[in-house]
Parts: sequence; C-alpha cells; structure tokens
Amino acid sequence: MKRIRLYLVLGLAFLLLGIGYRFCGLGEVLGSLHGDRQIFVSGFTHLIGSVAAPSPAPDITAEPVQPALASPSPSIVPTTIGGSAALKNSSGYDIDFESVLGGGCKLRLSADAPQILVIHTHSSEAYTPAGLDRYEASGDSRTLDQERNVVRVGDELCSVLRSYGLNVIHDTGVYDYPSYTGSYNRSGEAVQGYLEQYPTIKIVIDLHRDALGSSDVLYKTVAAEDGVCASQIMLLVGTDAAGLEHPDWRQNLSLAVYLQSAVSARYPSLMRPISLVSYRYNQQLCAGSMIVEVGSNGNTLQEALAAIRLFAHAAAPAISALIE
Repeated sequence: MKRIRLYLVLGLAFLLLGIGYRFCGLGEVLGSLHGDRQIFVSGFTHLIGSVAAPSPAPDITAEPVQPALASPSPSIVPTTIGGSAALKNSSGYDIDFESVLGGGCKLRLSADAPQILVIHTHSSEAYTPAGLDRYEASGDSRTLDQERNVVRVGDELCSVLRSYGLNVIHDTGVYDYPSYTGSYNRSGEAVQGYLEQYPTIKIVIDLHRDALGSSDVLYKTVAAEDGVCASQIMLLVGTDAAGLEHPDWRQNLSLAVYLQSAVSARYPSLMRPISLVSYRYNQQLCAGSMIVEVGSNGNTLQEALAAIRLFAHAAAPAISALIE
C-alpha cells in the first residue's frame, strides 16, 4: 500500500510538472526552486482562471446615510392693503391728505425736453420666480438679470409714459451690487449728474420692489381690479424729520398725492397708502422726487408688470397736464 501511495504521489507530481511545462515554457520549469511555485500557480491560473477577491461583508452596524433635506420655501400669502386716499405717516409731521390734495401740484414740465428720470437705487431687487421668469440669484429675491428684476419693470413704465408723448430717461445702472451699503450715495451721484446735464428734468422716480414678510411667510400684494392679476403699488416720500436738510419735501408730497389721486380714481385698489418717512432717500435733489414700490418679494414679475402698466396709463395723463 505504501508503494502504491508513493507511485500515486510521484505520478501526480510529474503530471503537474508537465502542465507547468506546457503553459509556462521550459525555461520556467528549469528555473530556481522558489520559481517552481510560480510555475505551478501560473499553470493552474490558465486552467481555472483567476479568482476574484471576496467582497467585504457590509457593516450592518453603520448608521444609514440620510439624504439632505432642502430648505422649505416660504409660504406666500396674498393681501390687499386698503387706504389709497390716506397717508402712512411715520415722519412725526401732522399732515392731512385732503388738504395736500386740495392745494394741488405746482410742478410744471417743459415740452420737447427730458422731463422724467427713472432710476433704480436697488436695481437687483427681483420677484418670486414663476413660469419662465426664473433667474440666477445674486441674493435673497435679487438678481443681476435685468430682464427679471426691477429694471424690467422700469422699462415697462418708461414705454407706457413715452407712448403718451412724455420725455423719459431710464437709468439702468447697478448701484446695489456687489456692495449694498452705499447704494443711495452712488445713485444720488447719478441723479445729480442727470440733473446737471438735463435741467429740464422735474420728476425723479426711484423704482423699487417692496419686501413684506419673513423667512417663513412672504406677502404678495394684490390689486382687486377686474380682468388683471396685478400687485399693488406704494409711493414713498421722505422728509427732513431725521435732521438732514430737505426744504422741498412738501412739494414732493404734493406730487405724490396728485398722482395717487389720479391713479386711484381709475384703479381704486391699485395704490397702497402713501408712506411718509423721516429720511430723504436722495429726494432733496429734485422737488418732484419719490420712491415707487411695485409689488413685493411675494409677487411675481408678471404681477408687477401688470401693476406698473395700470399705474402708467393712469398717471401719464395727469403728468401730461403739468406740461407748460
């Protein structure tokens, strides 16, 4: 039995050696002792193929990875702010809306020369993205895309006013980016330059978008006018109540009240109460200045465009009546 086992072992050894010779060549078979192991491994690899390393077992104790949750969008709540024949007065001055209206507007415009300047101190202000009106944001409800921010609303205002024969200049400069601080200083310099170049300009409109709400809730103003989906508009007039020189602020107020009355007579829900505040906002530069806030950050661009068209169609005849 022992001999039989010995013969079997020797036979198996010669068989393996032959396989190594067949697949690895004579030079490998006659190689060094430590090389013989490589010969046999090489031969068996040709016969049975390479064996992949086993995959590591999953770690069942590891915490599952939770997908990142997107920040919830704020709720948008529609609201209509009444009181178009009133003042929201935070200036400290005692002002009666009807008395100012009865005093009339003494401002007069020249014909056939620049009459109105439209500018945007915060030109990157934008609206809630909707439909095709989406943009690359430069901040919260802000974009430098002038087809999607308040500059586009200014284009619409100027277009309608010009259709009534009014001479309008539209400044599309960017004054609030990259630095928001100092916006009014920069836009004020621009206004002063226009007034020096075109002394016939008597009305300066600084067109903005209002911001109403918080990080959780945004309010969209709604004008309840038949057949149109429009935001509301607010006129803001500054005073000298903060202690800075502004001797002609009452003339600014009389123009705002004059236009407010004309627009409200045609579109009763379009205008919010006029806001009378303590600070000047560059309105000391021209005795026919005002801020026009078109909609809020809860409104869409299309709602703002609808609102400014209504405003312009109602205000243009009133402004035309001031031409000498």
